[in-house]
Amino acid sequence: MKSTLKKLLPFAVVGVISGATTVGTLQYFGQHSNNGDQSYFTSSPNASFVGMNTSATGDDFVKAAKTTVPAVVTIKNYQSRTTSRASEQDLFDFFFGDPFGGGRGQQKQRQQQQAPDNMPSGMGSGVIISPDGYIISNNHVVAGANKLEVVLSNKKSYIATLVGTDPNTDISLLKIEEKGLPFLNFANSDNIEVGQWVLAVGNPLGLNSTVTAGIVSAKGRGIGILGGQGKASNPIESFIQTDAAINPGNSGGALVNVNGDLIGINSAIQSTTGYYQGYGFAVPANLARKIVEDIKKFGIVQRGFLGVTSLDLSDDQQVALYNKSKNTNIKTGSGIYVTGFGDKSGAEDAGLKIGDVITKIDNAPVTDFADLSIAVGSKRPGDKVLVTYARNGKESTTTVTLKDQKGGTSTKTKADLSVTEKIGAEFDPLNDKFKTEYGLNSGVVAKSVSEGSEMAKIGIVDNYIIIEINGKPVNSQKDVEKILDKYQGNVQVKFVDDYGRIYTKGFKMP
Repeated sequence: MKSTLKKLLPFAVVGVISGATTVGTLQYFGQHSNNGDQSYFTSSPNASFVGMNTSATGDDFVKAAKTTVPAVVTIKNYQSRTTSRASEQDLFDFFFGDPFGGGRGQQKQRQQQQAPDNMPSGMGSGVIISPDGYIISNNHVVAGANKLEVVLSNKKSYIATLVGTDPNTDISLLKIEEKGLPFLNFANSDNIEVGQWVLAVGNPLGLNSTVTAGIVSAKGRGIGILGGQGKASNPIESFIQTDAAINPGNSGGALVNVNGDLIGINSAIQSTTGYYQGYGFAVPANLARKIVEDIKKFGIVQRGFLGVTSLDLSDDQQVALYNKSKNTNIKTGSGIYVTGFGDKSGAEDAGLKIGDVITKIDNAPVTDFADLSIAVGSKRPGDKVLVTYARNGKESTTTVTLKDQKGGTSTKTKADLSVTEKIGAEFDPLNDKFKTEYGLNSGVVAKSVSEGSEMAKIGIVDNYIIIEINGKPVNSQKDVEKILDKYQGNVQVKFVDDYGRIYTKGFKMP
């Protein structure tokens, strides 16, 4: 018997080594292979060791999917103008994918072409939030569109009206004329927990009604995409991070819990390729709901501000740059360091001083700027917040009345906005030397053009020159305001682009 065991032992060792090598190879190629399909079709021998009732979870996923899929739509963005800047096209492709096929090697050629009238420039997703046809999506999904088509999961198609947008949260609200539609309820996104199961539902890469599952990987993530790659002037970034697979085309789609309740609007991915490789990020439902409620009720977003300039102490690089520029020795840590105050600051009125460190808003911890931005940015002018701050090692609290950017404490409607706020741009005078060199008799330079604004819709971006409005020459912002103040009807704008080409386009005064 012993001799028999001795003879079999080498074969057993070889078998163990061979098995280990096979498992290691599968794990290696599953993690490192350049062939993306390899990882999807390779089964893992460790799949059974997840410590959960997979049968029960499967039932939950089926229920949530059946609830969610009918309420998630495809949004097709049609544009008539050529995208003139590579950075804009990069961002566009990053979120929407490539509707023309091909890779980035063909991108420059496409930048000089217009999409055919019957082909969308990009496609994203949206979520029906009421039976009468209100649909929430991302601002970047609808940006620059002159026509928006909504396609339901049953393939029925509608032309949508854009009710309003908010680049600062990357949220938009659309409306189609229909009744009795399936819709999703907003959940309280403050109650979600890291580790809980979630489903992402959308239309990635042209694949309609796609459902993927994952967990909440983190909360309160700020990734710098709205201010860095978008056109947000005061971005609110406190994303829900998930490892559910999200790809271009998922933008504007639903992130739901296992009950099928809406906990977020999928907005961005973080990867080295622009496709699913790492994590997805969703706007929390509570913030998204507040934005669409503002747009429906007031026509514009109501945004409250503390009125401080600040330093995020959790950001090592930001603190180092500040110390270098100001010759200070501020230590990194947790909280928001107050560096200054704006005009008519509510925080200054409440007794805060430069050097204070904000640690809580309404008793909720503020560890970084993402925490502060959503705690304050999700409120309206006139709202009061309890601010906890540290000064000289001592913790104190004070009540701050939030204000708008002009120091007001009341809500506004579109009718209360100035001309430049209505059309979404400001204007600087064009100097006489430039007029002489380029043979212009008039002109103002467009500045701070808001994404989705009337000026942006007709193709105007920062540094374009506006020559005339409604046939009248303009040489200052006051000229623009005088021509359009209390004006109703179609507006004609004559402008010059970066290449010296002159266009005449128009919009209806909001």
